[in-house]
Amino acid sequence: MRGWFAAALVGLALGAVQAPAMAQAEKPSDEKAKTETKPDLPPLPEDKTVDQSAVIGGRTIRYKATVGSLPVRDEDGKKIADIVYTAYTVPGGDVDRPVTFAFNGGPGASSVYLNLGAIGPKHVPFGDAGDSPSDAPVLTDNPNSWLGFTDLVFIDPVGTGFSRSLEDAEKTKKDFYANEPDIKYLSRIVYDWLVTNKRLRSPKYVIGESYGGYRAPRIAYELQTQMGVGVKGLVMVSPYLDPAAIGDETALSPLPWMINLPSMAAGQLEREGKLTPAAMADVEAYTRGQFVTDFFAGRADPVATQRLETKVAALTGLDPKIVDDLDGRIDIGTYLRETRRDEGRIGSVYDSNVTAWDPFPASADRNSGDPILNALIAPTTSAMVDFVTRVVGWDIDARYHALSYEVNEAWDRGTPDDKPVADLRRAIANDPDMAVMIAHGWNDLSCPFFGSQLLIDQMPSFGMKQRIDLNVYHGGHMFYTRDDSGAAFRQDAEAMYRR
Repeated sequence: MRGWFAAALVGLALGAVQAPAMAQAEKPSDEKAKTETKPDLPPLPEDKTVDQSAVIGGRTIRYKATVGSLPVRDEDGKKIADIVYTAYTVPGGDVDRPVTFAFNGGPGASSVYLNLGAIGPKHVPFGDAGDSPSDAPVLTDNPNSWLGFTDLVFIDPVGTGFSRSLEDAEKTKKDFYANEPDIKYLSRIVYDWLVTNKRLRSPKYVIGESYGGYRAPRIAYELQTQMGVGVKGLVMVSPYLDPAAIGDETALSPLPWMINLPSMAAGQLEREGKLTPAAMADVEAYTRGQFVTDFFAGRADPVATQRLETKVAALTGLDPKIVDDLDGRIDIGTYLRETRRDEGRIGSVYDSNVTAWDPFPASADRNSGDPILNALIAPTTSAMVDFVTRVVGWDIDARYHALSYEVNEAWDRGTPDDKPVADLRRAIANDPDMAVMIAHGWNDLSCPFFGSQLLIDQMPSFGMKQRIDLNVYHGGHMFYTRDDSGAAFRQDAEAMYRR
């Protein structure tokens, strides 16, 4: 996710709580051990399974819901973390039944959004216009769940959900809060779940949302080449794929503006009741062509500049004076505030047509959180904790982190890289049977669909028909919360699984 929690979290500072530096020779071994290990935490409960059922796709499916944990061990075999997962499995099947491993993003997000919003057997309303933090967090059957064609395992990385590090802050950051170790230990968790549950022969799939879309291709390649586990298919939902390509909106490159403009136009088209694939095809054609030409012409060509500003104002619905003042370069914050300025409302970076009241409308600067991000914490947290503790009976005395700002702040981002795209290329080049689907919502400005489209256009053919499908649905980052989009997403995924 651009900005990692997207624009809503811009401004989070890097860095974890650092332990005082001290030379090893000056520290007795017992004191050193104390500084490198957290105080003893009570053990997590034993894995717990309950029988449930849900009406999915028009038929009743009976399944087992399990909340459990798997350890992460260092190279000496010492346990350094507990990873909590939620699994839904349909009994009576054999090892040929697919199993899908799901990851959300952030970094710092638990898997609750894919679980209770997209593909799990139960869901809770969040992320749509009209949803409120005080709405009752009651789970109901999810008609768009994927459980009809695959078992599901939702994994919470360290610091999210109930998953926890057993190390101090400095070691935790080194071992878990960075791109490379994140891929390594999560891939091992997938392997360990397969071995523990005797499912190594099952067709295996990985789905990741947002920064989970950064994780997914890299985990698939790690499993394929290092863990000895083949992955049959990848699904990336609103993925954050190539931070190196996006760059800075103050840079010379037109890419940031190109990537954002179609999603801004989609928001305006939806407000006008005109959002169709054909209309968006025209927007994309303009963005690839005349927009780039006029962008590079710059102020040296007044005709090109005026043409660009007039077109951008028409596409975004913004006041032409604002577009003129910004030379046609519309940043996300301006778009989200100015398109609803006359209503006193602000759009969400995750879906520009989901809005909230501006608490400080007279302020020159925006002084509010994101309408979706702020509203989804309460229903998802309450619903998940109630499910785990009351329904499943996995009793735990700990806080559940649906979104952890602490993890996000401590994350070592390193240098922006193209490793997800590189590992995706390697994985599908190495396995001609691996299927890939990328899914986006038209209105998403945190991870706009056009960024993925431009990346796919540059993929080699690998000597065969292109094997990456890009599906774009009505809605935003969490398009699946809209019933029609969730149903279409499920149908497209099932077709891929049965291919």
